[in-house]
Amino acid sequence: GARGPAKRRRGARRLFGIGAGADRVVAAVRLDEQTMQAERLGVGAARHGAKSAVGGIAVAGKLRRLRGEQKRQRLAGRDAVDVACVFMCGRDVAGADRAFRAMASRDDTKALGLHGLFVEAHRRNDPVSARAYAEEAARTAPTLGWAARAVLEFRSAAGDWAGALSLLERGKRALEKAVYRRHRAVLLTAQAMAGQDTDRDNAKQAVLEAVKLEPTLVPAAALAGRMLAEAGELRKASRIVAKAWRANPHPDLAQTYSELRFGDAARDRLARVEALIKKTPGHIESALAVARAALDAREFGKARAALAPYLSTLSRRVALLMAELERTERNDEGRAREWMARALHAAPDPQWTADGHVSDHWHPVSPVTGRLDAFEWRVPLTGVVAAPAIEPEAPSVAAVEAPPKEATPALAQINEPPPPAAAPAPGPNRRPDSRTLPKAEPVIPLVHAPDDPGPESPDER
Repeated sequence: GARGPAKRRRGARRLFGIGAGADRVVAAVRLDEQTMQAERLGVGAARHGAKSAVGGIAVAGKLRRLRGEQKRQRLAGRDAVDVACVFMCGRDVAGADRAFRAMASRDDTKALGLHGLFVEAHRRNDPVSARAYAEEAARTAPTLGWAARAVLEFRSAAGDWAGALSLLERGKRALEKAVYRRHRAVLLTAQAMAGQDTDRDNAKQAVLEAVKLEPTLVPAAALAGRMLAEAGELRKASRIVAKAWRANPHPDLAQTYSELRFGDAARDRLARVEALIKKTPGHIESALAVARAALDAREFGKARAALAPYLSTLSRRVALLMAELERTERNDEGRAREWMARALHAAPDPQWTADGHVSDHWHPVSPVTGRLDAFEWRVPLTGVVAAPAIEPEAPSVAAVEAPPKEATPALAQINEPPPPAAAPAPGPNRRPDSRTLPKAEPVIPLVHAPDDPGPESPDER
């Protein structure tokens, strides 16, 4: 039958996507969860009142055009990424560079293109270009994590502590509070260490702020203790160093604490160290600190008592202190050498380590990767130790090693004695001449080299 006006209106509403309960346009496309794109085209995607079928047709047409434009942009960006991935997987460096540059020229893929150019610059060991790409990415999008980290590490590696601090302040909202405080404390400590000889006032202010941000940072606490002691603020210096010692016992903190009061006698320094180690009883760093101070004060009994619990699980520092103790107290050079030999095979001690690099001192940046706050106080697993190794003495007796059983013909002709003159064959009643019998090889005992060689016996001497 004939359709009434109401049915015709409902059919038109369904055709153009107009809801039956309200005069609103229901978009049949996905706006990528960003209504601002539609609003820029003058389309109220969330709520738009359409009063007539003509208005509904116009709105629906604009939405369709918006959908087509978004699809073209997504396809263009995806094609650029796919092309770059193809070049990278095929190791076509030039092709990848062209693809990433094309991506960097577009607004929607600029950050991704700059990241690709940054990675490729790292691969070809071009830090200047890598830093330029990271700086541009950080300016374009300050919230990019990789760009902010890269620029921060570049400025830190170059010693631009003021620039690194300003960059950290600009990007603090993108960082967790603990990470921000730690990085700022590390940068302030590095700035104070760099200026402690030229600008003492600013260095002191920087290191005190670093200690306030991160009280357990060992280099900051040690430097703050020394600078406060020089200014006569002994109580504040003691409090800062003791707080860091409770969290991270470290030899630098023990030395700083013992030397807070200039001109003190060795026994006074020992008493101060003994007061410090009460905060961390049973820790090996406490025993080493007391042994070091007792040796300086010539309190040899206290030094031996402090090191005694750690002789069964020997470490290098314990063995070296025992060698110094034998040499200083008893003037026993033999026992001192024994302890030095044991130090060669003893367990390693904790050192400042970062990315396989071992150093005697703390640094704010890793020399291997340029990573900020990379150094940790722990036992090194790999890498070359910066401290000089103790070389064992060469053996004084050549007979310790047996001569080789087989020698090359040239060496055999030189080392073998000339053949003896032919002797008459022994008769039935004649005893053979002892000179014609072959000499037996000397029996040399097999010498093992244990971890603890011990004192030499009288027979071996």
